[in-house]
Amino acid sequence: MDTPSKNLAIVGGVVAFLVLTSLFVIKEGEQGIVLRLGEIVHQDNGDTRTYNPGLHIKFPLIEQIKKFDVRLRTFNVPSSRILTKEQKMVHVDYYVKWRIKDIAKYFKTTNGVLVHAQRLLEQRINNALRASFGERTISEVITAERENIMSTLKDRANENSNTLGIEVVDVRLKQIDLPKEVSLSVYERMRADREKVATKYRSDGRSQAEKLRAKADADVTVILATANAESAQIRASGDAEAATIYNNAYEKDSKFYNVLRSLQAYENSFNSKKDFLVLKPNIEYFKYFHGTG
Repeated sequence: MDTPSKNLAIVGGVVAFLVLTSLFVIKEGEQGIVLRLGEIVHQDNGDTRTYNPGLHIKFPLIEQIKKFDVRLRTFNVPSSRILTKEQKMVHVDYYVKWRIKDIAKYFKTTNGVLVHAQRLLEQRINNALRASFGERTISEVITAERENIMSTLKDRANENSNTLGIEVVDVRLKQIDLPKEVSLSVYERMRADREKVATKYRSDGRSQAEKLRAKADADVTVILATANAESAQIRASGDAEAATIYNNAYEKDSKFYNVLRSLQAYENSFNSKKDFLVLKPNIEYFKYFHGTG
């Protein structure tokens, strides 16, 4: 190969090297920053220049790309020894969901090392956990106050982790183990508290039942009284109407009326085949049977 060809090949290689070292790709779920001679590159307004997913260009040799996974992460803390308000030691297992919020802060405080970031995050959350547990008794920690503790932990952890460039999305307590010497007394106290609440509920329930029963009895009395009054009124109206009908019938044909009423009396005297009357045949009651009516 002659000298011009060698020079052309060298130039082509250098150009290819510069092009390849100038291009970089940010994957989905990542963000990047560029270091120029070890310093973070900023925009004209002073903000850190960040790169989103895609193909980008940088100055070769003098600029270096740092990529960070900004997706949501889960960090488990297997056991932390925490003192409660009664100065009783408990073992707390929890997990944290977090993500990088400010890449420049995150890089400056952790050098981009995940283990270092999680260790600093654990220290801050443990401090918040101690503060929260130190304000509460064991009973409060393992019962109704648990949700409040997790909400407070999240807020305090965010305040403490802001300097790390980290956002704490959630903090969840997985398990709280009590020391053997206090677990029995705590459970007994919890059982007594639950019994007290249950007794109150039962008492309130009985009181409500008595009120409902008394109201129902009063309603029944009123309904029956109203029904009796209405039935008496209807009965009186029916009796009056029947008397009017009987009177009109009597006025139209008194003999037929007397015969009809006697037949009704005969019918009403015998309710079944076993009924019988022992009477003289010539009495007034049977006058229509022997033609004297």
